[in-house]
Amino acid sequence: MDTEIDTDDKTSEILLAASNHDLETLRTLLRTGSANVQDADTGFTSLHAAIAACEPEEDGPSEKVNGQANGNGESDTKDTAKAEEGAAAKTLQLLFQNGAIWNDLDANDETPGCLARRLGLTVLYNMIVEAGVRAELLLNRLDGYALLGDADESDNGEDEEALDITEGDGEEVPELVDSQAHEIALEAPEDEGEDISAPITEPVLSNPDVNSADYLASGLIFTEDRLLDEDKNGVMMAWETNNMKRTADILTPCEGLRVLNIGHGMGIIDEFFRSKLPSSHHIVEAHPAVLQRMKEDGMYRRPGVTVHEGRWQDVLPKLVEQNVLFDAIYFDTFAEDYKALKEFFGEYVIGLLDPAGGENGEGGRFGFFNGLGADRQVCYDVYTKVVEMDLFDAGFDTEWEDIQIPNAQDPGQWEGVRRRYWVLDNYRLPSCRFLT
Repeated sequence: MDTEIDTDDKTSEILLAASNHDLETLRTLLRTGSANVQDADTGFTSLHAAIAACEPEEDGPSEKVNGQANGNGESDTKDTAKAEEGAAAKTLQLLFQNGAIWNDLDANDETPGCLARRLGLTVLYNMIVEAGVRAELLLNRLDGYALLGDADESDNGEDEEALDITEGDGEEVPELVDSQAHEIALEAPEDEGEDISAPITEPVLSNPDVNSADYLASGLIFTEDRLLDEDKNGVMMAWETNNMKRTADILTPCEGLRVLNIGHGMGIIDEFFRSKLPSSHHIVEAHPAVLQRMKEDGMYRRPGVTVHEGRWQDVLPKLVEQNVLFDAIYFDTFAEDYKALKEFFGEYVIGLLDPAGGENGEGGRFGFFNGLGADRQVCYDVYTKVVEMDLFDAGFDTEWEDIQIPNAQDPGQWEGVRRRYWVLDNYRLPSCRFLT
């Protein structure tokens, strides 16, 4: 594909070199220029330009000899496309080594990964995903070091400004798709070795302007098919029912197990757990309106049910101290970020899940609502890999099951909801148990 780019300035020269997959010229330009330039009209970054160049031309009239198409036709086209994608892959590698941001948006609201996926460029798409994974893992490590070094300087220990790292050109940091994520670009190495310089992005809330304290203080709107906060942010919706039923089937494959659920919400998964006749059923819920509804629905009076009123951060340490163990644990909270989930399985699941529990003593299972980055496929794929790696580091083996989401793109399903927290056709259901 021929990409028309004005070459009047350095930005356009970099974009043109990326589009032409001209490594020598691009390498020279990046010695004094940034890999994170963007075209003023299309919003293309250098990554977008390199990927868009692989888009096939529309088929034109073919020359024929004796009634047959001249040349090898489809075979030649495939070979050309494969070679073009290979050249683009080398270009992407060079750009990542020079700090290219993996998830910048263009004027069409597409990240480079979105563009590669739409064009069916699997090799390039996978490179974008791996770059995102590296970036996120690096952020997690740096954030941990910052917390250790600035414990006395930050009230909550989570001040991201403690990381004395800024965008290389001093420009405003771009958002992660529709979310208010923080991008951090590191200075690129001179060589073309292992990439440690890709920008890094912290997973954020599905609704970034909602935090846990505000949510717990807000009123709630209960309807037959959804639970909304007073700003009409979706807390839980009926379309999640199939996912939760399957989760309950996996976590509680037989009767008589000990169950812990964090976040009651509409009560969908707790009803499925109850149908498995657990020997004990603990529910941790912090929102006063949900607790009141649980009382009205008789949840407090059900045999074997123990309702813990409060935040899980306050409730679980007491259960750990009491050496209470469970065969099945599920986590689905609202207005909390990935740090909360990571703290949950890294600090508490390891003390609450019975390694000798479950069906036939094979070990208990842990699950969670896997909605990180669910506003677009590339982010979902990145964060699914990140959480699997972090779970492994915490001592868990994770199995995934794909579940189709019917009518996921039906706008009527989200009518009256302030912002969609799910746009994908496929849900990756996680179930975890201790490594053996």
